[in-house]
Amino acid sequence: MEKRYSTLLTPLFAVPFLLSGCGTGGTTSTPASGDSESGVSDGVVTVDFFNQKPEITAQLEELADMYSEETDGNTRVTITTVGSGEGSAGLQARFSSGDEPALMMLGGLPEVERYSDSLIDVSELEVTDTLIDGTLEGGTIDGVPLGIPLNLEGFGWMYNREIFEEAGIDPDSIQSYDDFAEAVETLDSQKEELGIDEVFAFSGGENYIANQFSANFTSPEFNESIIESYEATELNWEYGDQMKKYTDLFNQYNVQPILTVDYSRSVEELFVNDKVAMVHQGIWIVPTLNDIDPSFAKEKLGLLPVYGESDTEGKIIAGAPFYIGVNKNLDDAVVEEAKNFLDWMYTSEEGKEMITGDLDFVPAQKGYEPEDISDPVSQELYRALLAGETGAMTHKQYPDGWFQQVLYPEYQKYLNGDQTWEDFETNTAEAFKEMR
Repeated sequence: MEKRYSTLLTPLFAVPFLLSGCGTGGTTSTPASGDSESGVSDGVVTVDFFNQKPEITAQLEELADMYSEETDGNTRVTITTVGSGEGSAGLQARFSSGDEPALMMLGGLPEVERYSDSLIDVSELEVTDTLIDGTLEGGTIDGVPLGIPLNLEGFGWMYNREIFEEAGIDPDSIQSYDDFAEAVETLDSQKEELGIDEVFAFSGGENYIANQFSANFTSPEFNESIIESYEATELNWEYGDQMKKYTDLFNQYNVQPILTVDYSRSVEELFVNDKVAMVHQGIWIVPTLNDIDPSFAKEKLGLLPVYGESDTEGKIIAGAPFYIGVNKNLDDAVVEEAKNFLDWMYTSEEGKEMITGDLDFVPAQKGYEPEDISDPVSQELYRALLAGETGAMTHKQYPDGWFQQVLYPEYQKYLNGDQTWEDFETNTAEAFKEMR
């Protein structure tokens, strides 16, 4: 899941909240005082799982109950959920109070590193051997894997297959930037016949969209590596020309004023109602689409790569939004059962059915049939991951505050015609180096 930050012209005061498709509400499903504490009592091992995704709380609780039955009640897994951007602070509070969870959901390398002294090396887990190559990288510090990827997500140009078909465009024929630009011009020339307002509804009013979009062009600069991007001391915009071409293209054919277009208008109003052909988003919008039109994701939704490295090198950005770590500071029996639960969740038949069923995940593991995954776009993403045809989520590794305080406002200025692209690159690159 991607955090959504709604800011227009005041990015420094952005307030984090979750996407409508990624859960709502603040702190939820927190057990009564003492009920969540990991430990051993009367022969029962309690494993507390700190969850930062409110929308999957019920499914995790179901898994916990199933596992308790597997152990004849000898293990109890409790789910503590803190969401709406408060998860990181909530986890720190748990550690400060001495009530440390046994399992914890961690949002990428900065958070993994923060708790690295408390985490086990997950290479000893059974599930680790089943993971898709490269997916452990976002949970690895100093060469040691400290977290298991929760699931996988990806983003690029989400498009309406039905509109493309009506316009006579075969998505499979788009094999380069020039092909993409030609498709855009074809769609624009048929706006009236297609019944669309514009070709794009790029959310220029959302800083997280600018952040995600930038990853299409910073990923190749950092060699498609999360670790390399996390350790980078500077950003040189080696592929900035590609980003400028795309920006100029969609800004020309976008719903205007572009800086007023937010997630709600882009996805929930325009895209799902066939009023635009494309948005730059990820598979996390599928639940939102399903809530409005249950047939849209299965029948209309498609995903195109961005040609970020060159006019002919296109990739979908993909990776794990969260990693699950096991706390080694607790009683040995608790640590052992935490490991056992994690292995059971991802390798047992019951767990695997939940992964692609009620949890509706794109799994981070090999061995699934793409057809077992819920919607065609998620299936496409899984195939791309297996084939090594995806870029890295480098946007999650930028210096703290950089995309909110620098990247987004500088990008707004360019979109609004208030500065040159050269100034955008210079200002953002200098701030990246200073803030790192």
